[in-house]
Amino acid sequence: MASDALIALGEWHPPGSSHSVVARLLAGNGNLVATAGDVVLANADTGLVEISPRVGSIPRRLTFPDGSVFETGDNDGVDAWLRLRKGARAGLIHGLEAFRPRLIAFTLAVVLLTVAILRYAVPVLVEVAVWVTPPFVPEMIGASALSSLDGTLLHPSKLPDDRKAMLSAEFQKLAAVSQGGAGAYRLEFRDGGPIGPNAFALPNGSLIVTDDLIKLAGSDDVMVLGVLGHEIGHVEYKHTLHQIYRMAGVTALILLVAGDVGSGVQDILTQGSAILSLSYSRAAEAEADRRSVELMRAAGYDPSALARFFTRLEATTGDHGDTSMLSTHPGTPERQRAVIDYANELASRSGK
Repeated sequence: MASDALIALGEWHPPGSSHSVVARLLAGNGNLVATAGDVVLANADTGLVEISPRVGSIPRRLTFPDGSVFETGDNDGVDAWLRLRKGARAGLIHGLEAFRPRLIAFTLAVVLLTVAILRYAVPVLVEVAVWVTPPFVPEMIGASALSSLDGTLLHPSKLPDDRKAMLSAEFQKLAAVSQGGAGAYRLEFRDGGPIGPNAFALPNGSLIVTDDLIKLAGSDDVMVLGVLGHEIGHVEYKHTLHQIYRMAGVTALILLVAGDVGSGVQDILTQGSAILSLSYSRAAEAEADRRSVELMRAAGYDPSALARFFTRLEATTGDHGDTSMLSTHPGTPERQRAVIDYANELASRSGK
């Protein structure tokens, strides 16, 4: 026994039993021997012992003919003995794991697959989700969003009641020519604080306009209506719902890797503070701009009023570039020109 070579330390399990004994695995005279001190627990010809292949760092199992098992985490020791005695190689999976270039290639493939899912699968799933969304879901999201915003960024409006009443009456005329009609929209006045002069739409038809935006407009209420027409466009085209579902899809993909999908997606759908992190695409902003021109014209207001908002905003904030104060309103100068061009186009079509 003294001349036997030590292969590895581990545990020996009797046949058909979960009981274990701390043991050593020895090799000598063509046999594999499991011993505990001077006690031989199992002894068999090496050719009759079944040795599990190496899979990463998973413990190896050596099964003797009598059904007893020697288990060890010393994979390197077993591999060294196999190479010495039999010229055997480590398992294929372990080889792939150890070969870093292949691991890099696998990681790259996963990244490319993820990008493909985001680029092609998520947009299709978003369109399907929007199409099958029942009416109560936008109402639930909008109510939750407004409640969350009121508890964080927004505060009660400080505008005089008569100013709010006047704007609300004018807004009703504008909303009346929209797809949903006046009853589909609710105008909410808020002190936006850090949000500044802005307005945004929630998927349930709630339009929030900040005191700063109304102050920015001065006495030009029609300009404010042009901005609200833009927000009606976002609701009609369901842009906010698209963004929420897109965000949910991206987050679900990330959480899928992390092992938790349900709670993360639920948070996105119910936490109103996420609304402010949404950034509409340029195409969506252009679509809403054009809808503002159409609604304002149909309601008998100046169809290019939204352009005046961009002009005032540019003069006030110094926005001469491709982005404005919020990422939800990019490209102020460019959009100003597009609004005027579209208003002129509609006028030439009707001969007015």
